Amino acid sequence: MQKRLILDSSLLDITISRLCQHLIENHGDFKETVILGIQPRGVFLARRIKAKLDSLTSQEVLLGELDMTFYRDDFRRRDEPIKANTTSIPFVIEDMNVILIDDVLYTGRSVRASLDAMIAFGRPKKVELLVLINRRYSRDLPIAPDYVGKNVNTVQTQRVLVEWKEQGAENDNIWLITT
Repeated sequence: MQKRLILDSSLLDITISRLCQHLIENHGDFKETVILGIQPRGVFLARRIKAKLDSLTSQEVLLGELDMTFYRDDFRRRDEPIKANTTSIPFVIEDMNVILIDDVLYTGRSVRASLDAMIAFGRPKKVELLVLINRRYSRDLPIAPDYVGKNVNTVQTQRVLVEWKEQGAENDNIWLITT
């Protein structure tokens, strides 16, 4: 097994700052825009982006957490049921711009399921996708991110491991692992 560091803590901070600047450029004061972190790992990135946006814009950006477990296309195909996470969207998304946030975009199936789950809360004006890592050449569905922290060329034998301090890691690191 080979393990190659893609982003360390300092590069991750720079990447998040760049993504936030891009969001501010496109969404201004965020009065008509909300952020939804996709459970489970997209929530960690969404919280960091929200905190950075709050400080940069001097406003409070609305943040929700979206679980798409019951909308997955493989939900009933597993031997053991998937454990659901919480969904917390304490605001209305109807006619709002929604930025879906996830850590890694791989096949696109989680994003598709998240779109289905999100529609249960209303019809947004527009939906954009922000991902920290875009695994290119691996899509099963025609889904592409609007905001990308880093594009990574991968093959099927590789996976991306995102370590967050909030999950107990010593440092924030993103690794490309080849098995």
